[in-house]
Amino acid sequence: MTADLKEQGQDALAAATEAATKAPERVLNQDEIDSLLGFEVDESSTPQRHGIDAIVNSALVSYERLPMLEIVFDRLVRLMTVSLRNFTSDNVEVSLDNVSSIRFGDYLNSIPLPAILAVFRAKQWDNYGMFTVDSNLIYSIVDVLLGGRRGTAAMRIEGRPYTTIELNLVQRMIEVVLQDVQAAFEPLSPVTLELDRMETNPRFAAIARPANAAILVKLRVDMEDRGGRIELLLPYATLEPIRELLLQMFMGEKFGRDTIWESHLATELWATKVPL
Repeated sequence: MTADLKEQGQDALAAATEAATKAPERVLNQDEIDSLLGFEVDESSTPQRHGIDAIVNSALVSYERLPMLEIVFDRLVRLMTVSLRNFTSDNVEVSLDNVSSIRFGDYLNSIPLPAILAVFRAKQWDNYGMFTVDSNLIYSIVDVLLGGRRGTAAMRIEGRPYTTIELNLVQRMIEVVLQDVQAAFEPLSPVTLELDRMETNPRFAAIARPANAAILVKLRVDMEDRGGRIELLLPYATLEPIRELLLQMFMGEKFGRDTIWESHLATELWATKVPL
């Protein structure tokens, strides 16, 4: 009787093992794999990130956590409007399009060519930043500085490298803008900005690792019927020395310290009698 029960148990176990081995394996289809990794077929309809893609990109710090930057960039727009009017002797309007956080590698890959990239060094912060001047603004500046007539759009010649004259004129404009950036940061932290080099190939303008986060400031320069874009890129590593100052909500914020109350408390403590 015991032997029969033992045999029946062994048969049942063998049958269950055989059924488990014959069961079809569960294989993920392409849609499930894409969903897991965070890739969507239609990127425009789903701007939110999902899956591993969301985890990887969550490291990007939002520039809104540095409130003082808004004030600095507003000041920069006002300074640039005045200085570029003096530089071009034309009616120039500078406007701030938007400020965003971006990975440095993604930005390099998104630069529309041809363009001129100006790498500058911040001496006190011991790091680099970058300006990108698009072709529309380059030809507009050349046209204005060399006496082009108003009312005619700047002529664009594609398929050739920029000439020495064009590079020199854009370099002069960049030097003017660098002085404005310097003046915009001065009330917060005095800094000396020096133009390091001018590049036309984004690969030679690498100032940070591709995965590093940076702040991208898009500025629009309008000269009546001419104009274009100039973009300022500042890696977070460059702003790290003044990060505490950029976290302030207003100039001179003491993060809750009240010196009057402190001195009053100290006076009262000295006058307090304690039996020992």
